[in-house]
Amino acid sequence: MTDPLLSELLELAVEAARRAGALLRDGRPADLGVAATKSSPIDIVTEMDIAAEKLITGFLAEHRPEDGVLGEEGASSEGTSGVRWVIDPLDGTVNYLYGLPTWAVSVAAERGGETVVGVVEAPMRGETYQAVLGGGAYADGKALAVRPSPPLDQALVSTGFNYVTAVRSHQADVAQRLIPRLRDIRRSGSAAVDLCDVAAGRLDGYYERGLRPWDWAAGCLIAREAGAVTGGRPGRRPSGELTVAASPGVFEPLQALLEDFGAWHD
Repeated sequence: MTDPLLSELLELAVEAARRAGALLRDGRPADLGVAATKSSPIDIVTEMDIAAEKLITGFLAEHRPEDGVLGEEGASSEGTSGVRWVIDPLDGTVNYLYGLPTWAVSVAAERGGETVVGVVEAPMRGETYQAVLGGGAYADGKALAVRPSPPLDQALVSTGFNYVTAVRSHQADVAQRLIPRLRDIRRSGSAAVDLCDVAAGRLDGYYERGLRPWDWAAGCLIAREAGAVTGGRPGRRPSGELTVAASPGVFEPLQALLEDFGAWHD
């Protein structure tokens, strides 16, 4: 890597995500999913989420106090350096609550509005995914590459469902219409992990409605640097309306079906 700024941002993102992942992994009560030690298990998860975000933002502020921040748990500052950190301290909170392993810490750095560094730490998998714009994507030192694109009817695709009942019902209808056109559909519960699984060749594609920038910022860069195509509705970037990531031969037919099925609206 020839850009010293990107090298610095990557090093900081890796360390911040590692520390937050360790906090969440080691600080989770063993009986969290079945017994409350405070008012409810949800409160404990929220406390852990906020603590992880504070750890990340505090660490980054120590090293780069002029940078901006956008975090899921409310951290927001413009900064003056031209760099902004986009943070999801705990992606997959329901999985975390139930003791399922598919959750992650996502840390991305933007420069001039473009994501240039992305790190996704998946502690229970023992995996760290990372990418730098133009520098490829890696997991624990191994280069990542998407799977060769199969025909759409042989593609394994993942998705997620919204917390709002009406939206979730519509998403289920879309999935029901998609299933006959695909090999199968998976639902992991973590957008960041799904995007990294596309990058690692474990999925042929992924789509979801209702995501926020911190959900996709790191994962989309990692997927793209591994050879995936990412976008939203046709001709648009990923957004809350729709986020799609897939190997090149799967992306367009999957995106077209999602548009036909109205995956982006009720």
